[in-house]
Amino acid sequence: MTVTKYSANGNDFVMFIAQEKADRSALAKTLCHRQNGVGADGLVVLIPHKEYDFEWEFYNADGSYAAMCGNASRAVAHFAHEKGIAKDGKAEFLTGAGVIRATINGLYVVSDMTEPRIIRTDIEEEGENWWLIDSGVPHLVAVRDNIDHFDLAKARALREKYNCNVNICKFEGDTMYVRTYERGVEDETLACGTGIVACFVRNHKEKKVSDQVKVFPKSGDELYVNYEDGIYRFGGKVTKTFIAETLI
Repeated sequence: MTVTKYSANGNDFVMFIAQEKADRSALAKTLCHRQNGVGADGLVVLIPHKEYDFEWEFYNADGSYAAMCGNASRAVAHFAHEKGIAKDGKAEFLTGAGVIRATINGLYVVSDMTEPRIIRTDIEEEGENWWLIDSGVPHLVAVRDNIDHFDLAKARALREKYNCNVNICKFEGDTMYVRTYERGVEDETLACGTGIVACFVRNHKEKKVSDQVKVFPKSGDELYVNYEDGIYRFGGKVTKTFIAETLI
């Protein structure tokens, strides 16, 4: 089987094209394994669709299904464009969270994200206020003055308690810094698109940032999120790292 490996600002994915849907949970765990597989945070499978360019199946590294992944949406749009599945620098595809539209300009890809939903704003944990926001998948978001220290044991406990991803963020003017503990990877990742969007939503709703911000995840790569005409857009570069034949 031929697979392609992409990195979207340190969030990495294995992807391939198939002709029909299937339960690929076990395959995702095998391919995403860092030592015995290709190694990735997630698996994306492109399936033909009558109405859209394609439909995707997305699996986390632990084999669990996820409705949406912001960074994967940008990487898969680039992949589909290279394969001729998406044309004219645009991609439109169906995810578990809804339809995603993306524009591709070289390695720079911008995704129109699904409408975020603020679930709760009143969560208090250890004297800290958290918002629970579904930006395609659920995220806890806390705003801090300093995010140099991210207690992963506490993040893991919150992930288990609320069954969601966990983010801490800070902002300096119109620049935001984000760190994310990802459900399904069960560790901190170098970047998380839906987590970045969730952090932006909270800060934007609290009027702490303007309609567009630069964002730096743990990877240190520069990304951006903006809000225009009721749409949250998430953009940045992607990298195709390699194509491989796997015997798995």
